[in-house]
Amino acid sequence: MLLAVDVGNTNVTIGVFDGAEMVTRFHFTVRISRTSDEYGSTICEILERKGFSADSIDQVIISSVVPKIMYSFSSGIIKYLGCQPIIVGAGIKTGIRIETANPREVGPDRIVDAVAAHTLYGGPIIVADYGTATTYDLITAEGAFLGGVISPGVKISANALWNDTANLPEIEIKCPEHVVAKDTITAMQAGLFLGTVGQSRYIINKIKEIKVVATGGLGKMISDYTDEIDIYDRNLTLKGLQIIFDKQKK
Repeated sequence: MLLAVDVGNTNVTIGVFDGAEMVTRFHFTVRISRTSDEYGSTICEILERKGFSADSIDQVIISSVVPKIMYSFSSGIIKYLGCQPIIVGAGIKTGIRIETANPREVGPDRIVDAVAAHTLYGGPIIVADYGTATTYDLITAEGAFLGGVISPGVKISANALWNDTANLPEIEIKCPEHVVAKDTITAMQAGLFLGTVGQSRYIINKIKEIKVVATGGLGKMISDYTDEIDIYDRNLTLKGLQIIFDKQKK
């Protein structure tokens, strides 16, 4: 079976694939200080609780936007799973042409999402990923990645509010009942959540009126409140990793 690993700025998200079917997924927090033994044992422990042995994993593919942990993380995979992981990066087969000024600057997570979106849903298509950062990327019908938009994610904006102001508290991020709020917490929720919905509508409409697929931790919430998003796919990145893995075999 294949272990598809998405190392983000906040979480490590892992999907287990039996062929093209994802049979389970789990995630845990990214920590720079973790050792290879901690990463390897954490993965094996969670796998066992999900009903899978470490020996059942014979292939691993990783997309990472956190270079600082990759030595320890990859070493943990090798030691505990006995697999040499494929790392998504320059030179790997994706089936997507990167037509930007500097293709090496495009994050592997954005490339993986583009591969999944184009393969599963066709093109032209916009991928909106609501993670630590919010990204909007455009892929043509022919599979060319033309570029996109990067903005602070909802949680980054929220952290800035309660860390850089004296009187604003930490809050749950959700859609309020009314735009104009009568209390501070609801006012913050309106600004953070509805501000992101408004940003999504404006940017998507400025790019082009084409199909849009959303993913990322807050993608489902945002997609529920904007007609500009056609599809929400929670596992888009993990599916993209599985697709890219298959391309290496071919």
